[in-house]
Amino acid sequence: MMYQTYQNFAKFIDPIRWGAKEHNHVLDTYFDGFIPKSLLSVKAINEQVSLMGFTHSRPEFDIHSILDAEGIDRRVEETCATQTAFCNLLHFKKEGAVGEPKILLVTPMSGHFATLLKGTLKTLLKDHEVFITDWLNIREVPLIEGDFDFDSYVDHIIQFLHFIGEDTHLMAVCQPTVAALVATAILSEDKSDVVPASLILLAGPIDVRVNPTKVNQLANEKPISWFKQKLIANVPYQCAGKGRRVYPGVTQLIAFMNMNMQRHQDTFKKLYQLRLEGKHEEAQLIVDFYEEYFAVMDLSENFYLETVEKIFQKTELPKGVLECKGRIVNPRAIKKPFLLTIEGERDDICGIGQTLAAQDLCALLPAYRKSHHLQAGVGHYGVFNGKRWEKYIYPIVRNHIQSCI
Repeated sequence: MMYQTYQNFAKFIDPIRWGAKEHNHVLDTYFDGFIPKSLLSVKAINEQVSLMGFTHSRPEFDIHSILDAEGIDRRVEETCATQTAFCNLLHFKKEGAVGEPKILLVTPMSGHFATLLKGTLKTLLKDHEVFITDWLNIREVPLIEGDFDFDSYVDHIIQFLHFIGEDTHLMAVCQPTVAALVATAILSEDKSDVVPASLILLAGPIDVRVNPTKVNQLANEKPISWFKQKLIANVPYQCAGKGRRVYPGVTQLIAFMNMNMQRHQDTFKKLYQLRLEGKHEEAQLIVDFYEEYFAVMDLSENFYLETVEKIFQKTELPKGVLECKGRIVNPRAIKKPFLLTIEGERDDICGIGQTLAAQDLCALLPAYRKSHHLQAGVGHYGVFNGKRWEKYIYPIVRNHIQSCI
């Protein structure tokens, strides 16, 4: 009922937000970009109003060109390589690039869209051909398409690896590191031709018993029945997936914002002041962040509850009891891929050692095929985005992939 109430309210205020945005567009057009100082505050307020709300569709990637490793500006082609009812596999390739290593970048299904990894993708494109999972907002997937759970997630990774073909490098960020490891174990046990050439796991909850964070503790404070009763809702009737049981993305985002509400308030005050001072480039960085941050997607009930219970509460993978598609997952079957795990020193979501645990689980993988990097001074998002990712972490990823060729 609360989700439906939210949706009704959103439909009520959307025209107000749209009107504020259009008013700014009219001002820009009328004054040809040279806004009088007396109207800067009006524009700044309009911008704040237009940002005050959530969207439920993915922003565009808008990656049209990239400077490759040789400093050549190459056009980037984005296509949908294949799709399912729940995910589009997007393919990004530089014009004129031949024989570059192929990466399957698996994005989290954790309340935001694949564009959250836009910075990661842009960096990888310098030297690689990249496929990325573009998970659809399940509130727009009709019930007739069936359910989506943890097994479905793993199935998608396996299906996409088969589609891309041999010698693909599998890279997962945060939440899907578990599913990526599971998929690799299943393919290895089946002696498949599409076992990844390398497995790259960044800041993921492989074993949350190691250095538990506040996020891990919160997941264990309540029984799974509490999560089902308090956090699961029906998709509103206005959506294509009406009637689905989901964990609303807006619920998670509000919870995250409440943890740092003062910081968000201060940032919006700063945005207003920057507009008045004419520091538009700095202000636009804030706008770009919140347009992405406020774009939320829902998670299916089963996938969300299974993730909480299997990964965070029962820690089934490191205990050797995790089942997928009716079979026990056996990471010891992984003997071929080169494994790279990466963590951030200041990560307050996945503690130090949680991703490194994958090294121990892959016990029969030769030592020379295992690598680990702990990046000093970065938090969770800094592991896969930002200056340190580009300067320190990405070269390690690039060299790791090159060493597998």
